[in-house]
Amino acid sequence: MNTILKIPEPVQTFFAEIGELSYFSGRFFKEVFKKPYEFREFLRQCYNMGNQSLLLVAVTGFIIGLVFTLQSRPTLQQFGAVSWMPSMVSISIIREIGPIITALICAGRIGSGIGAELGSMRVTEQIDAMEVSGTNPFKYLVVTRILATTLMLPILVFFADAIAIYGSFLVENTKGNVSFLLYYNLVFKHLEFSDLIPSTIKTFFFGFAIGLVGCFKGYNCKKGTAGVGIAANSAVVYTSMLLFIIDFIAVLVTDIFYSL
Repeated sequence: MNTILKIPEPVQTFFAEIGELSYFSGRFFKEVFKKPYEFREFLRQCYNMGNQSLLLVAVTGFIIGLVFTLQSRPTLQQFGAVSWMPSMVSISIIREIGPIITALICAGRIGSGIGAELGSMRVTEQIDAMEVSGTNPFKYLVVTRILATTLMLPILVFFADAIAIYGSFLVENTKGNVSFLLYYNLVFKHLEFSDLIPSTIKTFFFGFAIGLVGCFKGYNCKKGTAGVGIAANSAVVYTSMLLFIIDFIAVLVTDIFYSL
């Protein structure tokens, strides 16, 4: 007697979500090149996402710089390598810590906001009303938000990196009486384009992932008003997982490229 292997329901749901997300991203690439271009809405989303996240990103970056330097300094002192502190902190922050921490902060701040906003529009039938009135809701709501997150996240990461390095300088200035000019000379002495370019490129993918998952969860929101909270929560969870996967792939590709 032949037995049919039954796939567990969570596995089916997972692969169904992957398929729907792939179709959703394909639709985005199809719509992004079509007219009309919602340029004003795109600029509004860029301003809202960047302006409303700036303070949170700045505080996070500043604390990262302070804590990372305070934790690392005693160990470097034991080996007599305190002079390596500026270069070590700057390379660590710019290569890895700054981009991934900022992306996770923005996933919670921006991703959940997009999921909740589009989810509430879906359950109150505002998106259906836009379709009836002849407006393309996918173009107006989804494409503009994904493009805005893709553009704004690298800018926020750059700002967070600068603030984090400044926070590190304050610790070194207090503990070791290091001048501002000396500290930043040591920072830029050891930084190379091979440190900046890969970390900058992957932030565009981080921003795309945040916008894509947030829009996907909100645009396909179900189960009434309760689904809005589910969409916002799942947007953060799925985005965080996707960010770590993208970061791993980026580091792996960079390592292979350097070994050639």
